[in-house]
Amino acid sequence: MGHLGGSFLLIALLILLHIRGAASHSLPACNQQLEFTCSDGSCLSKLKLCDGHTDCADGSDEHHCGHSRCGKDEFTCRSRRCISSKLFCNGADDCGDGSDEDSCHSCTPGSFSCGPGEACLPRNKLCDGWDDCKDGRDEARGLCGSVQASPQKSSACAASEFQCEDGACIRHAWRCDHSPDCTDGSDEENCDISNQDECQENNGGCSHYCLDQPIGFLCRCPDNMKLVEDSRCEEVDECLERDICDQLCVHRNGSLTCECQEGYHMDPLTKECKTEGREAQLVFSTSKGIQVKNLINKEYSILVPHSPGHGPIAVLASTHNVYWAERGRGSIYRMSVAENTKEAVLMLKAQSSVSGLAVDWIHQLLYWTNVEAGSLNVAPLDGSFHRQLITGLNKPSAVAVDPLQGFLFLAQCGSAPVIERVTQDGRTKLPLVTSLIRQPVALSLDLPRRLLYWFDQGMRSISRIDLEGRHRKTVVESNGYLDRLFGLAVFEGSLYWGDEATHSICRANKHNGKNLQVMMSNITVSGGLVIAHPALQPKGAAACGRPGTVCQHECVIDLMSERQQFSCDSRQTRPNKTQVPSVSRSVPASPLSG
Repeated sequence: MGHLGGSFLLIALLILLHIRGAASHSLPACNQQLEFTCSDGSCLSKLKLCDGHTDCADGSDEHHCGHSRCGKDEFTCRSRRCISSKLFCNGADDCGDGSDEDSCHSCTPGSFSCGPGEACLPRNKLCDGWDDCKDGRDEARGLCGSVQASPQKSSACAASEFQCEDGACIRHAWRCDHSPDCTDGSDEENCDISNQDECQENNGGCSHYCLDQPIGFLCRCPDNMKLVEDSRCEEVDECLERDICDQLCVHRNGSLTCECQEGYHMDPLTKECKTEGREAQLVFSTSKGIQVKNLINKEYSILVPHSPGHGPIAVLASTHNVYWAERGRGSIYRMSVAENTKEAVLMLKAQSSVSGLAVDWIHQLLYWTNVEAGSLNVAPLDGSFHRQLITGLNKPSAVAVDPLQGFLFLAQCGSAPVIERVTQDGRTKLPLVTSLIRQPVALSLDLPRRLLYWFDQGMRSISRIDLEGRHRKTVVESNGYLDRLFGLAVFEGSLYWGDEATHSICRANKHNGKNLQVMMSNITVSGGLVIAHPALQPKGAAACGRPGTVCQHECVIDLMSERQQFSCDSRQTRPNKTQVPSVSRSVPASPLSG
């Protein structure tokens, strides 16, 4: 028996060793950028490190955590990230792990919490110019961009809203629903609902169908439309809703077909649109200089070591020129990548710091925004002179340009944050984003799909909207790499951005934010990011100042006149052709500078 028992013991030992060996070989390698490797080899999201809970079987995720590095005016997230204490219990997941919204003092609907153990404020005390919370969070810039306080009864509410006695606005559907939503309870007064039909008055504020209910009402849409903002219907764009195409979506014979714009080809396997010709480059500015990373072979180089300034950046692909601004100052530099010298040239000095930069590759113009001056500015690419184009803006933070359609896109992050579309002659403005917006600080265009992407610093998200202000969608939000974005770009099927808080450059799917990849880390003091490729600046018949106005030959821009003018060169008009009338700017501009 002893011999037989020893044999069984040996066999059992060999089986155990085999199982352990197989288990050790079956564990996949962890993503070192996004995951922590426990001592037993298992993988754990880095957001769960040092969160006070043991997640690794061996507890190694709670070892060597040390003390919090957050300041006295900051809140320490479970992940050990630091956020402003004013973002604590503000209703948004600013930590990315929800810890800043845990155990928050609960307030009634329509009121605002000042924080744990603090008072609840009525809506009309938000953003009224007075600090009612001890830490002033009720007047925080990020909050006041999204909250529309209505302290006066005379202020008007939207057609789909009910105005409380204290002036606040609530959804009309909340009126007489047996639950006070106005802080003064006025939405539950005079509620004789037996014969009340809200749809009889202004169709209840609904754009299409209004359905009366025993209490309140509902807005409904036709089959080919969907409800947005609780009262307005918009057409369903099947291509955008399903995001089935990288670029062009064509309805053909009752089905949808994907196609690619000129300058791209469709990958036969992935059906993605890929650029043709030279390889794309990621260009970004840091304290170490202007740096470049090839997106195909991953080669990395420094174009201008120790360059003066590291702020917003733009490129002109046809000439290999790079333009960038010095952060905190008004200096704008230019450099030709094609030249051997690689020397930075001071192009011009603006009146104040530059917050956004964009190149019009058709009309050879450079646009930039100044936060302090509240202006949009323009100069020819030779930098011979410059001028203010639009003034009176509320903290303009970013600019993008589509010269083919004749549009500029402006982000403003002041007390009433907004993203607007402006014609290049400045005569017409269209607000694209006015609600659910706090601090938009970066813009990028997807020209083939006619979409505008933006990053909202206050909401920690990247969203998109079409160029008519429809089909809004949040693409990326609170993923741990959206704290302090320093650049945003759309290329092929991906979004690219940089995050100062994590010193990284990231990439994700432009349709849904999936497949997050940290491309580069340990980026020092970054300032701007852009993708350089000719396909992003396509040639074509450009609008001359206004959409629909296309010259037969050359569009002449006069920046020296009192009012900026776009006009077609009549001297080159062909015989028997109708001359396109000149188009001029109607909004007075500031005096020239330069």
